[in-house]
Amino acid sequence: MKTRTLGKTGPTTSAIGLGAMGMSGAYGEADRGESIATVHAALDAGVTLLDTADFYAMGHNELLLAEALRGRPRDSYQLSVKFGMLAGPGNQFFGFDGRPAAVKTFLAHSLTRLGTDYIDIYRPARLDPAVPIEETVGAIKDLVEAGYVRQIGLSEVNAETIRRAHAVHPISDLQIEYSLLSRAIEPEVLPTLRELGIGLTAYGVLARGLISGHWTADRTPRPGDSRAAGPRFTGENVQHNLALVDALRKVAERKGCTVAQLAIAWVAAQGDDIVPLVGARTRQRLHEALPAVEVDLTADDLATIEQAVPRGAARGDRYPAVFMSTLGVGN
Repeated sequence: MKTRTLGKTGPTTSAIGLGAMGMSGAYGEADRGESIATVHAALDAGVTLLDTADFYAMGHNELLLAEALRGRPRDSYQLSVKFGMLAGPGNQFFGFDGRPAAVKTFLAHSLTRLGTDYIDIYRPARLDPAVPIEETVGAIKDLVEAGYVRQIGLSEVNAETIRRAHAVHPISDLQIEYSLLSRAIEPEVLPTLRELGIGLTAYGVLARGLISGHWTADRTPRPGDSRAAGPRFTGENVQHNLALVDALRKVAERKGCTVAQLAIAWVAAQGDDIVPLVGARTRQRLHEALPAVEVDLTADDLATIEQAVPRGAARGDRYPAVFMSTLGVGN
């Protein structure tokens, strides 16, 4: 497995990371045994960066990872954990909490569920509009100094917030959606990260499966699948977006790879400071994704991909309206 370093102060990780959200019901019911087998397969293949959040099925995901990681040397993998979302039974959403006392409470729960003494990268999932980012990052800085956290990350914030947070403590990486269909970070956020020496962990590189090459217009999301409410998966939007996938498939065929591999490779090709996170929840999807690190895209390839799926070509927001308002940047 190739490696990449997240910014000037961040850790060296595998060139591709595993996002575990889908293993806890975000896309419908998942198979626990297959999920654990997928984590094992990723580790065996050299994947070291594992991404989760304390609110993925309200602790379920952390407990799942703890089970999958049992017996593995702690220094053989890195845990990236998001915190802060408030939710109640029945998927009630109450916003985000970035208060210092809450930050430290969230971490205590995560350490217990994950069965570990420290988190490698700890990050607020979103900006709490009622709490200055300096206070939230300052609380994590306290946890770094106490040895409970190794690095501080951010998620889904704008360039101004990145600068303010970085002034309190060096930020290792920003986690944000970045794919051929979601490129809002390119004008301002990405240049800011590079100016400050901050890495990028890109989630949604396959647009939640929309550009994986496996989604079809007549596919009906299973019960509990959040994509049923995704604007890009509904109505005329999905027809338009899948036409972009068809154009991408022609490029992939010429490169001798799958659409998914091409889409992941495109993200990786945008800079050595970017680590794509793949949300594989089965070994089959994982084994398809991993060879993307070996797909070499030339300047001509990148130009052809840009022509097939130009920036801004997607239709529909990347989240339902209630969640779009929590993002630092748009589509």
